[in-house]
Amino acid sequence: MIRLAIFLLWLLHFLPLAALARIGAGAGLLFMALDTKRRNNVRTNLRLCFPGLDEAARGRLLREHFKAFGRGILEHGFGFWSSARRLRRIVRLEGLEHWDAVRGRPVILLAPHFVGLDIGGIRYSMDYQGVSIYSRARNPAVDELLLRSRIRFGNSRLWRREEGLRPLVKSLREGIAFYYLPDQDMGGKDSLFVPFFGVPASTITAMPRLAKLAGARVVPLVTRQLPGGEGYVARFYPAWEGYPTGDLEADVRRMNAFIEERVLEMPEQYWWLHRRFKTRPPGEPSPY
Repeated sequence: MIRLAIFLLWLLHFLPLAALARIGAGAGLLFMALDTKRRNNVRTNLRLCFPGLDEAARGRLLREHFKAFGRGILEHGFGFWSSARRLRRIVRLEGLEHWDAVRGRPVILLAPHFVGLDIGGIRYSMDYQGVSIYSRARNPAVDELLLRSRIRFGNSRLWRREEGLRPLVKSLREGIAFYYLPDQDMGGKDSLFVPFFGVPASTITAMPRLAKLAGARVVPLVTRQLPGGEGYVARFYPAWEGYPTGDLEADVRRMNAFIEERVLEMPEQYWWLHRRFKTRPPGEPSPY
């Protein structure tokens, strides 16, 4: 079944982007209707993060999220198989002046979980060296596809999560940027409860610790999905000044605050399917 799905994804990537965007939005709504567990995850996250919205507004945002999610899944095919020439048309890099200002030094690319995350990372790897953390997928066929797509342009290194920080520090000191996704709940280890939209969220502290160890600058790289047929924009932001500060909680708060700002710009595109608040302070029940 998985191999059939991969084959269909491969067939669909030959379609024009506008047509695939429509199909993806429809597929996302179908997924929303069928998967009650993930629909509940999204609904719970939206209720916690946007208490000022009424039920109707949150319902509209929920539907828009699943449409963006469906598009993102089907449009992964461009990242997996499209030619470099086509990918450059589909995914545009912006803010290159911010990247050029720090290029060649130790740099952590802060890449929050938006639906265009993977295709933005693949587009970056076409032109620049990068390293990222790799978690093995449960299905071997999916694992092989994801691994091959992320290194297919020859500029990427992938380290297993179990290998820890040492290989990442080494790569950073060699001037190879680390494409880092630090905004999911990984449990209580090496984490602090820091507000995310006012809700205590278990947030890993590795980014400021790694920045200190490697003497690295933090440059956000955020990928936005554009309206159907227009592709994606992966935008570099200015390097953070005075970071890390030495105050671990303040540094993690700054990261969450930056991500909140980007979420408010495109709330339908954040990865709300993830149970961002599954780890709770002692004595507090799970909201899911």
